[in-house]
Amino acid sequence: MAAIDLNSDLGESFGIWRLGDDEAMLDVVSSANIACGFHAGDPSTLRRVCQAAADRSVMIGAQVAYPDLAGFGRRFIDIDPAELRDAVLYQLGALDAFAQVAGTGVKYVKPHGALYHACISHPEQAEAVAEAAHEYDPSMAILGAPASPLLAVTDALGMEPVAEAFADRAYRADGTLVPRSEPGAVITDRQAVADRAVALAIERRVTAVDGSVIEVHARSICVHGDTPGAVELARAVRSGLEVASVDVQAFTI
Repeated sequence: MAAIDLNSDLGESFGIWRLGDDEAMLDVVSSANIACGFHAGDPSTLRRVCQAAADRSVMIGAQVAYPDLAGFGRRFIDIDPAELRDAVLYQLGALDAFAQVAGTGVKYVKPHGALYHACISHPEQAEAVAEAAHEYDPSMAILGAPASPLLAVTDALGMEPVAEAFADRAYRADGTLVPRSEPGAVITDRQAVADRAVALAIERRVTAVDGSVIEVHARSICVHGDTPGAVELARAVRSGLEVASVDVQAFTI
């Protein structure tokens, strides 16, 4: 039986501002990328989501980001790599404290937003992220774009690189994501998202916006927690995978 990890970005509420339904998503996914307070998430939110994930045996990952609350971490920052390394280490320690209190721990790292894309196009920032994770816990895995500098340096450091794909984001023919600023970048049709997830899990492919079919070899599939109708999208994806005899389980590390 084929198997795939299903992850989602969670813990992104802040103060009185609520984003997504974390508990409902945790009933669907196998891994949770939990915000660490730099792009979203406050201490009580982090603690609550870590506990909810632990209660459901959902694997916890740290979704590290640029220090950009105002921009939700979606703005590139030309930050010094050493400063970025320390910022990532800071975020890891904060989230892991709540995970430990919940009886588990942070098992992997995934960059968020602009930092995720910078780890594809800016090798020095990718290295800073991986080095911070390695300093904190060399047994951690790192989730990122297939064939990216981030996963290359992760592998070079002896850590576990985990390639991921996106069921609810449109792809260009070169395998990169369509920027959120462009129309059609986010896919919200439940059947379309479910079909894409199945194709990614079984056939290792996805149809790009120009109609071409591209190969995407991934061990984890993401459904964003802040996408409109995110919970229903995630449920459709999980149902589609199960109907296709794909086992949904956290990636092994």
